Amino acid sequence: MFVDSHCHLDLLELEKLGLSLEQVIAAAGERQVEHMLCVSVSIKDFAAMAATVVAYPQVSVSCGEHPLHQTDTVDEQQLLTLCQQPIVVAVGETGLDYFYAPDSKRAQQTAFVSHINVARQVNKPLIVHTRDARTDTIALLKSHRAEQAGGVLHCFTESYEMAKAALDLGFYISISGIMTFRNADELRAVVKKLPLDRLLIETDSPYLAPVPFRGKTNQPAYVTAVAEAISDLRGISVAALAEQTTANFYQLFPLCKTKLKH
Repeated sequence: MFVDSHCHLDLLELEKLGLSLEQVIAAAGERQVEHMLCVSVSIKDFAAMAATVVAYPQVSVSCGEHPLHQTDTVDEQQLLTLCQQPIVVAVGETGLDYFYAPDSKRAQQTAFVSHINVARQVNKPLIVHTRDARTDTIALLKSHRAEQAGGVLHCFTESYEMAKAALDLGFYISISGIMTFRNADELRAVVKKLPLDRLLIETDSPYLAPVPFRGKTNQPAYVTAVAEAISDLRGISVAALAEQTTANFYQLFPLCKTKLKH
């Protein structure tokens, strides 16, 4: 069985897909995707996001504010209150994006620290977005003791050195469909080196559909294509990769397994 460790089901343009949310989730199940983590990008929209997916036992939710969605610093107390809810399995996505928003570095850093603080308080893992901010991302994780909460660098596209620094903090690395893109040779070189017991797979749907679905709206069912690409690269069976990444997912996000049992 597979797990999609990072998707945005609430952002799917269902009319464009010609599918209902129930059909999207069923399509994932048909491809042996047993669980999906629907990741928050906006505290303001969290309640609506959670309401969209709460009825599905195979879908869990996180709570946080994406660094590209925030217009100001995050209200840490509000975030704490939301993340204390039993339905919330992780804090984020949070992090730093200097590629698209270099002018808001200070606000991003402040918000990132608030997410780290909250994750430590509620003992739930962090979901970290990082782009063109390698030094600051690792520095803030270290200085604010993020290893106490643990977490994942999602949709990873950075260097092996950054991955190793995160691994040394006990973090996981999640790989998306980007690794199947023709120009992703550097990323594939990183994926070859990652320890299998710290590897996760994701779609980041509705974005970044993997080959052979490139150009289509991404969905959780396509996470199997990511797994197939990694298994081919690493020279292991798809079944073995699925088993390992699924075990890793539940190790990092144990509350997801609790929901699945119910």
